[in-house]
Amino acid sequence: MNIATISTTPFTDQKPGTSGLRKAVTVFQKPHYLENFVQSIFDSLEGSQGKTLVLGGDGRYYNRQAIQTILKMAAANGFGRILVGRGGIMSTPAASCVIRKYQAFGGIILSASHNPGGPEGDFGIKYNTSNGGPAPEKVTEAIYACSKEIEQYKILEAEDIDLDKLGEFKLGSMAVEVLDSVQPYTQLMESLFDFDRIQELLTSRQFRMCMDTMHAVTGPYAHSILEHRLGAPAGTVVNGTPLEDFGGGHPDPNLVYAHDLVDILFGEDAPAFGAASDGDGDRNMILGRHFFVTPSDSLAVLTANAHLVPGYSQGLAGVARSMPTSGAVDRVAAQAGIDCYETPTGWKFFGNLLDAGKATLCGEESFGTGSNHVREKDGLWAVLFWLNILAVRGESVEQIVRSHWQTYGRNFYSRHDYEEVDAQKAGELMERLRQMTPEMKGKQLGNYEVDYSDDFSYTDPVDGSVSNKQGIRIVFTDGSRIVFRLSGTGTKGATLRVYLESYEPDASKHDQDTQKALAPLIEIAEQVAQIKDSTGREQPTVIT
Repeated sequence: MNIATISTTPFTDQKPGTSGLRKAVTVFQKPHYLENFVQSIFDSLEGSQGKTLVLGGDGRYYNRQAIQTILKMAAANGFGRILVGRGGIMSTPAASCVIRKYQAFGGIILSASHNPGGPEGDFGIKYNTSNGGPAPEKVTEAIYACSKEIEQYKILEAEDIDLDKLGEFKLGSMAVEVLDSVQPYTQLMESLFDFDRIQELLTSRQFRMCMDTMHAVTGPYAHSILEHRLGAPAGTVVNGTPLEDFGGGHPDPNLVYAHDLVDILFGEDAPAFGAASDGDGDRNMILGRHFFVTPSDSLAVLTANAHLVPGYSQGLAGVARSMPTSGAVDRVAAQAGIDCYETPTGWKFFGNLLDAGKATLCGEESFGTGSNHVREKDGLWAVLFWLNILAVRGESVEQIVRSHWQTYGRNFYSRHDYEEVDAQKAGELMERLRQMTPEMKGKQLGNYEVDYSDDFSYTDPVDGSVSNKQGIRIVFTDGSRIVFRLSGTGTKGATLRVYLESYEPDASKHDQDTQKALAPLIEIAEQVAQIKDSTGREQPTVIT
């Protein structure tokens, strides 16, 4: 077997975003495109010779081909061992778990998360460091710098590895172990949750649940844990076989794209509990019978009930949320006397807090929740956390959330997404808002007075790094907020996200429809940002 050195030239568009490099599959299929980025990862790393790397993906189209290429490149670049998921499958939280369990040097995760798959869909690749979390900005900047100067890449000339056969193989001088990543992940979940109590709940005739894994990576994990280990009836997990095109669906667990599950939970004879996960298994949606739990409320409820769960019963060091996420968890933290950190969007910002022991639970409004058990958000973990709470409290999802509102008040909250809008116009909209923010303090907008307005900047309390331009905030004197932000997870045009939040302490007003309760803020957001004129859209693409 020979190591080939292939001459190449840089691509100009390989700057990683908040979750690595995401492009259309057809872009990754260009000659040298994948290889250039992988070599740039390897070139940016120091001390990787002879070390262990974890590798896997969400099973989307091009996953298997990319893994074979990366295996041969890793062998050519001097790695000593690769742990790869069977069939090339490994959820993002499971990859984090495996990196930490085996003390690997790092990991490469192949996923475009909740973006559609298939030959005409999207693909993605990101590097995770030895703590199991996404690479921080200094690492992604180093990767990007290498991608702009690359002149060659190295690859082993060898036959493909059989990814469907468990065991250890040799690729040149490098060992390749094909493992079942469901096993270590299950062991970790069993160490955190009361599986006996959850099993009693799932085998009770009075309780039914439905989990839609959207033909994505969580299917094997959910089948193994919920149906086989915990005894839930066969059929509890639906759409449980990972498919390269996610069955033609959009693997984003929200009220729009997980509409089949929503129809079940809001239909006749609905089960007591429903959940969905996304393409790579790190996001979650929680539903009760005829009841939707916002991700912001979910984080707050988990925080308030953590003492009921064995893995968190000793208390929380603190909690963290992304800036656009509602302040519901802040109120829980204040009452519990623990710190609450507000970070930019992107799970890598939670990693420092978790590593430093400053936070135990963390979450984002974009259907992501997690804890210090790994360094990624974790969809199935959130489902098990909810099941543990339901098993102990013996109440419905709706009863638990409404009781929470009575104690802490309700944060009416919604996110309006305008997807695939013209990137230049979206950028101009944000720049106009940025120019307006210094002058907004004290202004009257409708019935609201502006307390302050800014472009959110974050100074990491652990390493002192600064992240600027993380979203425009307009905060009113009553605590209501409007936040504008451009998302970095799409591959076509730009996604404008508008976040709206209003706090209501009066329990007699908690039954209002969310969009009606937020209507005055929605109108103000349109007036201030001129969204319709800038995007050409009369309505958001998705409302959650």
